[in-house]
Amino acid sequence: MGMNVGTGEKTVSPQMNVTPLVDVVLVLLIIFMVVTPLLTKKFWLHVPKNEEKTETEPNSDPKQTNVVLTFHKNGTIRINNAEVPKAELAERMRRILAARTDRLVFFDAEDSADYGEAVQVMDVARGAGATAIAVLSETVLQ
Repeated sequence: MGMNVGTGEKTVSPQMNVTPLVDVVLVLLIIFMVVTPLLTKKFWLHVPKNEEKTETEPNSDPKQTNVVLTFHKNGTIRINNAEVPKAELAERMRRILAARTDRLVFFDAEDSADYGEAVQVMDVARGAGATAIAVLSETVLQ
């Protein structure tokens, strides 16, 4: 708060100095502008616990085998080691998932594969009816 001192009047008239207030508001605005986009871009990854492998009976029912979707750096897409053209991926995934009750798809991609294309492949699988996509933490590519 400032005071009017050099006018020759005997009264003191208070004047508010808003410069510090504006400085603080602008700094807070910049902080919120920087932090807000970071809050919306979260990708939660649930990695399975490393447990000892136990002997289990192999499934004889082909409908109960896991669906593994793999993406290679050269653009090759495979479903359970069977190569699938990108144009047929949605229809093939729809047919596979229609016969299943769990609709779980395991996804694996090479480390040097294009990230954007890998996300597109996961989006196609989600659009074909996959309710859960589990990203594999260990390499199963052949």
